[in-house]
Amino acid sequence: VTHRYASLGAILVCLVALSPPVLLAHEVRPAYLELSEVPSGRVEVRWKQPLLPSGDPELAMRLPLTPKFSNRCTPTDRAVPEVTETALLERWVMTCTDGGMQGITVEIEGLPRTLTDVLLRVRWQDGTAVDHLLRPDAPRVRLSEETAGGLGVPTYLRLGVEHLLFGFDHILFVVGLTFFVRKPRQLVQVVTAFTVAHSITLALSTLGVLTLSQRPVEAVIALSILFLAVELIQDAETEPSLMRRWPWAIAFGFGLLHGFGFAGALSEIGLPEEARAMALFLFNAGVEIGQLLVVGVLLAIVRLFRVSPLPLPAAAVQLPIYVMGVVSAYWFIDRVVSIVPTGW
Repeated sequence: VTHRYASLGAILVCLVALSPPVLLAHEVRPAYLELSEVPSGRVEVRWKQPLLPSGDPELAMRLPLTPKFSNRCTPTDRAVPEVTETALLERWVMTCTDGGMQGITVEIEGLPRTLTDVLLRVRWQDGTAVDHLLRPDAPRVRLSEETAGGLGVPTYLRLGVEHLLFGFDHILFVVGLTFFVRKPRQLVQVVTAFTVAHSITLALSTLGVLTLSQRPVEAVIALSILFLAVELIQDAETEPSLMRRWPWAIAFGFGLLHGFGFAGALSEIGLPEEARAMALFLFNAGVEIGQLLVVGVLLAIVRLFRVSPLPLPAAAVQLPIYVMGVVSAYWFIDRVVSIVPTGW
């Protein structure tokens, strides 16, 4: 393993792999709340909350998130909740006095205690649609038609960045890829191949051209990280593998797979009908920005190691690789178990 990039990845692998959220194995996707104003002060509510999957849908873990509205809005006509592969979907109708949705406050209770965001889409009676992004540090918003425009399509840029930075399996894969490269040119080739590949499948999946079930995709993504760890453990000088000789080709192949994983986040919130192409482009751009941030941190760390007079122990490089392998194996087993029905 070359020390140029392995040394920098060593620290990040340990920090990422050993953090508590990572060991939960499943990425936290954004929730989606849609409010549609209809005549007579009524508001149709659609609440889509991500679930951490289980082999038994009844045991799937839901995040502690609850939409709260101003006191002048009274919920009625609740439909039976639906459980999908990755989300809990609830629908109900609210009756809001004194001006309908105008001026009401929307708050997501429990959001400050999570790592996720909530995309709020408000559809006014005149057909205007406005997006708001509710975050752990800003879990509430006051609705007003005068602020039409909200965050709009640029919201998807932020979602893309956060999806990469909080998608710990994607981060570990990118870090693992850098372990194989020996020159800056190879790093550019690997990152470019991974980017092009996942951009292709992200677009195809999001637009409905080619879709895959998310649970198997997540399991194979974990397996791809385990594959990198096994390859890294081998001696590059005595057992040159395809991964070592053609890292960009493997990065492209696995990038196609990771693109379906990125599409999972967009499938939870959808794309605005009036700007589907732009929202998709910005989400993908956000993913790339997050990816470049990770690579930038890696390069900064290796710079510190290169100017340091202290030698880097071999264990400092090898240990994180084993950690990456153990964590990815755990992810793989956990995700496969979530696919198999309980009692099978």
